[in-house]
Amino acid sequence: MNGLRHRHSGFTLIEVLVALAIVTLGMAALLSTLSASAEGASWQRDKTFAEWVALNRLAEARLALQRPTKGKSDGEVELAGRKWKWSQEVVETEIKGVMRIDVSVRPSDVASSGDRAWFTTVSGITGDALAPPSGALDPFAQLPAGPGGPGGPGRPGANPEQPGNGGGARPPAQPPNQQPIVRPVDPPNTTD
Repeated sequence: MNGLRHRHSGFTLIEVLVALAIVTLGMAALLSTLSASAEGASWQRDKTFAEWVALNRLAEARLALQRPTKGKSDGEVELAGRKWKWSQEVVETEIKGVMRIDVSVRPSDVASSGDRAWFTTVSGITGDALAPPSGALDPFAQLPAGPGGPGGPGRPGANPEQPGNGGGARPPAQPPNQQPIVRPVDPPNTTD
């Protein structure tokens, strides 16, 4: 047994260096993936806030007491503890009285480098052609009379015969020279 050598168990220096290189590459890939995921979540959050700013600006333009003026305008607003830059363009459409509003938004601290700097662009329409032709604010005023009065059943106070009708529309009066239409009723079928 003297001829047998005792083999020392353990790793050689080269094996340790290769293992460390593999661990280093794996950790670098993991950190890169985590960093990209965090950046993606941050960008998605900022894009959502930018869309909220654009939708708020669009709602303000629609709810204004006067029509928006054609052309471009811009401004700045604060949301979620951050300043946001918006740019609005109002253009006429092919339909008379209807205007299209395009609102683009980006964070104020993002440098402007053309159209690619905007995080989002939201479009909407506004105008006086969106109202009913009569100009009435009551959406049920244009509906034909049904069971329960103008506007159909279930609408309180719509029937002009009900007391306290709430200002519902009254059916038009019959012209004085016109006879009412009377339809004959078939007698009931009786078989004995």
